[in-house]
Amino acid sequence: MTAQTVQKNSVVYIIYSIVDANGAVVQQHDVPVGYVQGGNSGLFEKIERELEGHAAGERVEVVLPPADGFGEHQPELAFTDSIANVPPQFHYVGAEVTFQNENGEDAVFRVTRIENGKLTVDGNLPLAGQTVTCVVDIVSVRDATRDEVLSGVPQEGAAPLH
Repeated sequence: MTAQTVQKNSVVYIIYSIVDANGAVVQQHDVPVGYVQGGNSGLFEKIERELEGHAAGERVEVVLPPADGFGEHQPELAFTDSIANVPPQFHYVGAEVTFQNENGEDAVFRVTRIENGKLTVDGNLPLAGQTVTCVVDIVSVRDATRDEVLSGVPQEGAAPLH
């Protein structure tokens, strides 16, 4: 019996790590994450393309330059101000504050630096501007149900399309 491979309308469960250019693991997911291949999953497109044709048990390493991954760093999304102008609950590196733009859209900014009485917040994703490697282990692959294909989301206990 041949192992089922990742293809459009497959439900795929993966575990993965994201490794920076220095080889440090910056993110790791050891609990399987499921998605529907080709179903607007939220995975980076390059990862979905690279997983195509692979089967459960295989490991795939995908290099993501900024254009294929977390985007370019945009300096205009970083702001520095006197710490006295910032509410005390945000006086630590890593604090997150949500701002709303003129269109009513929320954007999350993180405190990235505090020094010399100044505090810097940055709206870039933490890995923006970096080339990273995603090390993906395929845990399982199966056919998606009609509902899963329509929703793009795996459903526990679903019977596959026939």
